[in-house]
Amino acid sequence: MDVSFALWAATIGVLIALIAADFFIGGRKPHEVSLKEAGIWTGVWVALALAFGGFLWWQFGGGKAGEFFAGYVTEKSLSVDNLFVFVLIMAKFAVPKAQQQRVLLVGVLIALVLRALFIAGGAALVASFSWIFYLFGAFLIWTAWKLVKEARSGHQESEFEENALLLAVRRWFPAISAMTVVMLAIGLTDLLFALDSIPAIFGLTQDPYIVFTANAFALMGLRQLYFLLGGLLQRLVHLSYGLSVILGFIGIKLVLHALHEGGVAVPEISTPLSLGFIVLVLAATTASSLWASRRGAARELTG
Repeated sequence: MDVSFALWAATIGVLIALIAADFFIGGRKPHEVSLKEAGIWTGVWVALALAFGGFLWWQFGGGKAGEFFAGYVTEKSLSVDNLFVFVLIMAKFAVPKAQQQRVLLVGVLIALVLRALFIAGGAALVASFSWIFYLFGAFLIWTAWKLVKEARSGHQESEFEENALLLAVRRWFPAISAMTVVMLAIGLTDLLFALDSIPAIFGLTQDPYIVFTANAFALMGLRQLYFLLGGLLQRLVHLSYGLSVILGFIGIKLVLHALHEGGVAVPEISTPLSLGFIVLVLAATTASSLWASRRGAARELTG
């Protein structure tokens, strides 16, 4: 897709304006976010993503719009896993509920900037080395296997441990405030999660513009999703299984694409099929998680 400099500039300008509006309308004054407010803003960001997909359909056709929606849904679903860690970070640093919205806003902005740099590097690799698809595909399949292994063992982090980057920042800047540390923790932690989500979206589209915008819209609604889901996160007991299926599927798609590019006569998985499969897996995972949680709660009451 040939994206002009003017379109890139306009897109980034609109995203900045949306972020500014989000801050001045909902995040300027520290307050505890209600379920109603979180629901409204979540709906707003989803509507904006749908509108942007419609714009892509109008300008570049259904194929590119389909790539955006597949990438957006994938990044959104993978970002839900981030929320578990965000909850641990908030608990680790005892962030007051009234301050959590602003902390998340700045943390997500840091994450978006870091992801943009990551995407630029990934796009350069994809454009220069076709074999990188084998590497991306193998990494996603390995990550999928690791998620299943962790889910079956019942392993779940109960505390947040600062990563090496965050420890280095705190060592270099000892006077840094606690709130700044939390914001950096959210941004840097998200970057670690991007190690699998960015290769995943490159398995759905190799267009840097679509990769960036899908990530941007998925991340910008993450703050509201944090407050909307709330206690529901603990009920998504099968989330790791669903994400592992999605990552494994995209990993296989990448390997098939790499083989096809190398001249091997193998079938390729289309974007509509990818989008349909991802949505189906997410729906099944959510339904089975809620059913299992309800059964567990019922057993506790009767037991």
